[in-house]
Amino acid sequence: MGYMPRIQADTTDAELVRLLRSGQQQALGMLYDRYGGLVYTIAFKVLNQADEAEDLTQEVFLTFWKQERFDPGRAALSTYLGVMTRSRAINKLQSRSSQQRMSDRLQQATPLEFSAPTPLEQASFAEQRQTVRQALTQLSDNQRQVLELNYYKGLSQSEVAQQLSLPLGTVKTHARQGLIKLRQILGDAVG
Repeated sequence: MGYMPRIQADTTDAELVRLLRSGQQQALGMLYDRYGGLVYTIAFKVLNQADEAEDLTQEVFLTFWKQERFDPGRAALSTYLGVMTRSRAINKLQSRSSQQRMSDRLQQATPLEFSAPTPLEQASFAEQRQTVRQALTQLSDNQRQVLELNYYKGLSQSEVAQQLSLPLGTVKTHARQGLIKLRQILGDAVG
């Protein structure tokens, strides 16, 4: 890969998006620095839970990076990210409510109503787990540790920061960089 000049702090949003789409991942970090607070604030206002708001903030930026739907000619980036965040937060609230209803129903169900995964499904899950585990070994120790605690142990980024005695910003950076690298390693398998 050739030399990529440092992106200036005063680069416009539209130019940052163009640079991101051309493969300059530094642009994602700059967009995150610019709009991460806004996205988190909207997510927190809807969800009212800090750990869920943190996770949704990461999810919004990861989705923004993977999808090329933003058109700077149609809306400001802050508006686009705000609408995406609000929509996803509301979906999470509805999902939370739906999961609670499902949990209530499952507690009342008899064991005969559940079906075990087929051998083919079990093999597919095992293969997917192995692929992701293999990809995780290619991350830095910090990135892997943060992602494993976050996704496999179910800890929020705040809890990960406490457990590893790291600043929350450092944990977020390791998570973001780890997810970017996993995306490169796994390609479309994560899509």
